[in-house]
Amino acid sequence: MEKKSSIKKSSYNIFSSVMGQVLTIALGIIIPRLYLVNFGSEINGLLNSVNQIYVYFGLLEAGVGTATLQALYKPVAQEDKNSISRIMAATDRFYRKTGCIYLAGVLIFSIAYPVFVSSNIPKLTVFAVIIINGIPGVVGYLLQGKYTLLLHAEGKQYIITNLTTLSTILVNVARIVLVIAGFNIVVIQVAYLTINLLRILYLMLHIKKHYKWIDLNAEPDVKAIAQKNSVLIMQITDMIFRNTDVLILTFFCDLKVVSVYSMYTMFFSMISTFLDAFSQGFSFALGQTYNTDREKYIRLHDVYETYRMTLVFALYTVAYVFMTPFLRLYTAGVTDIAYVDKYLPLLFVLTYLLSCARANSASLINYAQHFKLTQNRCIAETVINIVVSIACVIKFGIYGVLFGTVASLLYRANDMIIYANKKILKRSPWVTYKRWIILFAIFALVVVFSNRFVNINAGNYLTLILYAAVYTMVVFALYFSVISIFERSQAKEALRIVKIYIKNIKFK
Repeated sequence: MEKKSSIKKSSYNIFSSVMGQVLTIALGIIIPRLYLVNFGSEINGLLNSVNQIYVYFGLLEAGVGTATLQALYKPVAQEDKNSISRIMAATDRFYRKTGCIYLAGVLIFSIAYPVFVSSNIPKLTVFAVIIINGIPGVVGYLLQGKYTLLLHAEGKQYIITNLTTLSTILVNVARIVLVIAGFNIVVIQVAYLTINLLRILYLMLHIKKHYKWIDLNAEPDVKAIAQKNSVLIMQITDMIFRNTDVLILTFFCDLKVVSVYSMYTMFFSMISTFLDAFSQGFSFALGQTYNTDREKYIRLHDVYETYRMTLVFALYTVAYVFMTPFLRLYTAGVTDIAYVDKYLPLLFVLTYLLSCARANSASLINYAQHFKLTQNRCIAETVINIVVSIACVIKFGIYGVLFGTVASLLYRANDMIIYANKKILKRSPWVTYKRWIILFAIFALVVVFSNRFVNINAGNYLTLILYAAVYTMVVFALYFSVISIFERSQAKEALRIVKIYIKNIKFK
């Protein structure tokens, strides 16, 4: 294995993730607008509905993927190639067994969806869009799934990120050109298929060149991934939780309402995607440290939790304030359904705050491999979400599914905080609750102040971006200065880490 410092790997991961997200977001904002104007809300709703359903197909690898990743941290840190090969062999066996199920699922989905979902879009078009969207997933699952886990464990996320960013840029550029040229949605999806198959081919060539030492014929270490079934249960519940809203809206409302939901999700999930990419830059280091040096991990955990949560609240505060002005510009001229709503921004920002700010506790549970011990709690979260969402969607529509999401998050966020602190770190959960209270207080004050005194009348995107840039600097300064005052020990530790980081980082 190529040896490279954790600091350098983290730097590569963070830099590639940030740059990738900036480029992806810039292009990603353009595409839905083009679809809305050229194809209407139904096509936009169809694509978002199909994409969300395909997320469920990831459940086939969800259990073994997380179990394998956690199992790999220790042998990767110790550079134990034999153990790595044995874990990879066990994982490969699972992928080969379930690959046919994945393919069958894609075929069944592509046939059933046009039959059961009411739409004015031709059924053959719906079938073609679904089958074309599913092929890259099947091929990637069979060929590269297990190798991406090893790259994650080694801290080489930047390789996957850079490749994904490049393919995303190419796909979006192709979409823009084809839409403007007047091609239909099926041709546009074929371009998506072609570019993603080339991405998979390139990654496989990279693996073949740099990982010749991996022996998939080694004795499979089944015990290392023995908790995959418990992990699968957790991943299933998490997947249902994250994607229930779109499915419920698809069947209880219509695709235009799905388009509205997806528009808000697109805006807010850009931030969560950025945060996830940022977190992945550190996750391998935290995972390896947890398995090798527990005291050091606790210090890193507290610093990371403090400032990641602060970043989450700061970003979503800006997103909340600028959501409505952005949508007014973005959906101008789209008249088949209203996208601007008074209450949706607040409901959405609450769901993302509760979800993203609990991520550190969730990661700790994964590092500790407490999958089986917490699976019933995950099931409870999903049940709350489904029951409340279905009960409320009939009367409240799109608000109803968000009520369900907020209710389940309130339960599970508190449960994760208490469990991670008391059961794993053996300390009071007040350490984390204090940070939540401080950040929510800042959020409430900023929102009240902004609603009363900040009036954003942007007639174009450049003006809106300038307003957002100034507002972001003020909000970030406020959040990070206040949390540093209340968390002085974490501020000192963070400053020490930053000094080491600056001293050691060397870019080629």
